[in-house]
Amino acid sequence: MKVGWTSWVSATFSKMAPGIFPCGCEATLADRPQSAYTPAMTLKNAAFLALVGMILATILLVAGFIGDILGVARGLIPAMRLLTSFIYALAGLSMVVFLYAFHKAQS
Repeated sequence: MKVGWTSWVSATFSKMAPGIFPCGCEATLADRPQSAYTPAMTLKNAAFLALVGMILATILLVAGFIGDILGVARGLIPAMRLLTSFIYALAGLSMVVFLYAFHKAQS
C-alpha cells in the first residue's frame, strides 16, 4: 500500500505535541528574524508611509467638507452635517501634523 505525502505528514505530526517540530524544539515568534518580512522598513520609512496615506485621506475629508458646505448653501443637506464633517476634517489635519512631526523626529 502506497502512503501519500499528506497522510504521512499528518500521521507524523499528529503524534507530536502541538507547536513542536521534528527537531524537538518549539517555534515562537521570537525565533523569527526581525527583518523577515520588511527588511528595508525602518521607523522613519513607516512614518513617511503613514504620512502619505493620511495626506490622501485628509484630502478626501476636506473635499467632503467643502461639498457639505456647498450642499448646506444650496439647502440640500441639513446644517448639522457640517459639524461632523468639520470634526472629521480637523481630525485628519491633526493627524497629518502629528505624523509630520513624528517623521521629522526620527533620525
